This record gives sequence, C-alpha cells and structure tokens, in this order.
Amino acid sequence: MDMPGNVFKQMLQQRRLQIGLFVALASAYSMEILATAGFDWLLIDVEHAPNNPASVLAQLQAAAPYPGQLVVRPVNHDAALIKQYLDIGAQTLLVPMVESVAEATALARAVRYPPRGIRGVGTSLARAAHWGGIKDYARHADDEICLIVQIESQQGLANLDAIMAVEGVDAAFIGPADLAASMGYLGQPGQPEVKAAIEDALQRIAATGKAAGVFVTEPSLAKHYRECGASFIAVGGDTSLLRNAAVKLASSFQDNSAIL
Repeated sequence: MDMPGNVFKQMLQQRRLQIGLFVALASAYSMEILATAGFDWLLIDVEHAPNNPASVLAQLQAAAPYPGQLVVRPVNHDAALIKQYLDIGAQTLLVPMVESVAEATALARAVRYPPRGIRGVGTSLARAAHWGGIKDYARHADDEICLIVQIESQQGLANLDAIMAVEGVDAAFIGPADLAASMGYLGQPGQPEVKAAIEDALQRIAATGKAAGVFVTEPSLAKHYRECGASFIAVGGDTSLLRNAAVKLASSFQDNSAIL
C-alpha cells in the first residue's frame, strides 16, 4: 500500500480556495452528515470542544469515505498529544495560539520524525501507517504532514514574519476572536482596528509564499479577505448552524394560532 497524499496540503500549496467548517459537536454521526455537505475541509476542534483522541479517531473514521479533508485542532502544543493525533490518522494540524519562533519550531519538530523532529516511531501500532501496511510510511510521512499555526494575539502578529520563515510551517490561520481580545476588543472582532490587523496579516502571510487562512462568517468580508490573500476560509461552526436552525424553527411556530 502506498503513502496517501495530503490533498489539503496540495490545495494550500496551489492557493486554491478552500471553504471549511469548524466541527465541535464531538459526534461521529454528525461528522458524517457534515462530510456529505460539500465543504472542502472540516476542522475537528479539541481546543474548545469535548474531544479527545478517541472521539477524534471516531470522527476521522466517519468522514474517511467522503472527499472533504479533515483538520484537527489540538488543545495545546503538547508534543505527546500531537503524536497521538498523527498516529490515529490526522495529516493536517491547526495549532492554536502560536506566538513565537520558538513555539513554531517546537511544533515543526513535534510533527516530524527524527532526525528533523521528535515524533515517536510506532508505525506497527498506528492507523496512519495502516499498522505497518503502508510501505515506508516513516520515510515519507513528513512530506504529507501539514502544519498550520494559528495567529491570534498581538505578540503573534509582532512575530509573524519570523514564524512564517520557520521550516515546517506550511500555513498560518488568523483567529479574529482571540486577536480582538488581545487588542482590547473582547467580543468585538468587527472593530476597524481588528479588521485592519487581519488584512495586514493575511497580506504578510501570502507574501511569504505560504497559505493564509481566516475565520469569517460574512460572505462580503470573506470575499475581501480572499482579496487580501486568504486561500482557506472557515465560514462557520456546526454548533452555530444547529442552534440557529433550531431557534428559527421554534420561532416559526411560536404563534400556535397559525396551526390550531
């Protein structure tokens, strides 16, 4: 069996627009529904959702038959957890709150095998290697791993150019909510100063030749950020989709006289 290519990484390298959704319901069943919806990529969130390696594995398996690409966002920079997510089959990681070259360098080492990194070798136990069934998995795995750093603070912005120069960092994703909080605008990611910072960051990332991403739910603003250099965009989350649809449906029947 040959090494499976990372299609999402290939799309990022080609700067082809990829539209995605954050997934936080921690359910393999709902993941399979979303995998049939037509998104280019789906992010399994561990940072803000009740996920763990076992629930992430179930979602990776549920989405495997479908064309959408999967991204996992770990809860932190723990190299041991990163190793687990890679071994269960995640090829693309979006790691939150990266603020320095040292952090980016450590993450690049965490996703690679020696001598370039520190990822432990256990291919006979790893789903990613088909339990030893993929020929020369350890030799080729580094090339198919995609590391995305999430920039979401003023310190991260200050170090952005140096972070993007780190070998092994494939892309950067701007998180507007935390960035706004870092800039003194908690809960106000739409502030002009925040938007200006995002525009500048996207342009700086794109200028490095690496892919730029952002979370934005407004189509007109998403188009603007695309023009600023964003090539992968998260346009919402499953929890918001569910709640908004449920609220809308309940509200439509509040006037019971309409059906009595």
